[in-house]
Amino acid sequence: MKKKFKISLASQILIGLILGIIVGGIFYGNPKIETYLQPLGDIFLHLIKMIVVPIIISTLIVGVAGTGDMKQLGRLGGKSIIYFEIITTVAIVVGLLSANIFQPGAGLNMNELSQGDISKYVSTTEEVQHEGPFDIIVGIVPTNIIQSMGEGDMLAIIFFAVIFGLGVAAIGDRGKPVLDFFQGVADAMFWVTNLVMKFAPLGVFGLIGVTVSKYGFASLIPLAKLAILVYATMLFFIFVILALVAKFVGVNILFLIKVLKDELILAFSTASSEAVLPRIMLKMEKLGAPKDIVSFVIPTGYSFNLDGSTLYQAIAALFIAQMYGIHLSIGEQITLMLVLMVTSKGIAGVPGVSFVVLLATLGTVGIPLEGLAFIAGIDRILDMGRTVVNVIGNSLASLVMAKWEGRFDTVKMKNYFKDNENLA
Repeated sequence: MKKKFKISLASQILIGLILGIIVGGIFYGNPKIETYLQPLGDIFLHLIKMIVVPIIISTLIVGVAGTGDMKQLGRLGGKSIIYFEIITTVAIVVGLLSANIFQPGAGLNMNELSQGDISKYVSTTEEVQHEGPFDIIVGIVPTNIIQSMGEGDMLAIIFFAVIFGLGVAAIGDRGKPVLDFFQGVADAMFWVTNLVMKFAPLGVFGLIGVTVSKYGFASLIPLAKLAILVYATMLFFIFVILALVAKFVGVNILFLIKVLKDELILAFSTASSEAVLPRIMLKMEKLGAPKDIVSFVIPTGYSFNLDGSTLYQAIAALFIAQMYGIHLSIGEQITLMLVLMVTSKGIAGVPGVSFVVLLATLGTVGIPLEGLAFIAGIDRILDMGRTVVNVIGNSLASLVMAKWEGRFDTVKMKNYFKDNENLA
């Protein structure tokens, strides 16, 4: 019997990516192409947003209700925040060191650069800056969970699901029908996820085609040094910093990347972490992390553990300072690091989050905000890399927390490894 030829999802997404680049390049500068391609990308992103909230709520309720231990959950939350803070701080330090050593903005002629429109981020930044230091904590507690679900407010959704899950566990046998219902919802939504992923190559084709047709490749040339440095530093962070963390868990970083290859290609192509959230949660559970840890750590990490974003923000801040000939002392760079540590937390759902964080940060050390307009043209290209680092960092975080809690299932990981020997 002939074996049926099948193209893997990763290959389909790559084909969509390449075709999108070609079509975008051919129709560069033609606004009509956006009319036809943008709907493909928008439909795919809407499908992803449609399934993310039901999956997080159902899996988290099932996981928490299955554990039912408030102390254990509180301990997990505390450890997660400590880990997120350490790793994102390391990412900022790596970004600052990289920008100081290689000086990407030094000697750059600003007259050669085109300026992008950053006005849409200014009003968002003003809203963020007007918030008090405890507003993020207050915002975690929803006043209307239906509204929070509609707005995709991840922290509020997680808070509600955790409390509800504890409630289901507390009522014992009476909670079993509720638990069965949410287990059924989770199973159904993962089936829907696999269905939605069949549309991924078309979504990638539309999104990348629009990007290339808008900005072309010419915008990369004057800022090539910045783009190369950002990507090189991200690779260093993955294969040195995260590799060392993975070694602590007993996972080879290359193996983890191969396990996630489909999701990483999709995340890179769409520049959207949400696009792969359901699938990385499922895979980390298969790799040996318990359901309750995975369903708590990964969604929370999407707000507090954006390694790629914080690393980029550190490089971008110094790049703009160097471009304007502004020398930042060690003290000013430490201030920059401390401000980034605070402003980068809890606003992951905000559109153009890296721009919003930078707009809220640069002024504190005297860097002109208008400098951001010079890098707006290549932000999408850099965002693709940032998203990949964020996805790897949060996937690894769930394994680290499982290990730290003494609940990492090494037998499950070895079985997954045996069943997928082609990944070795």
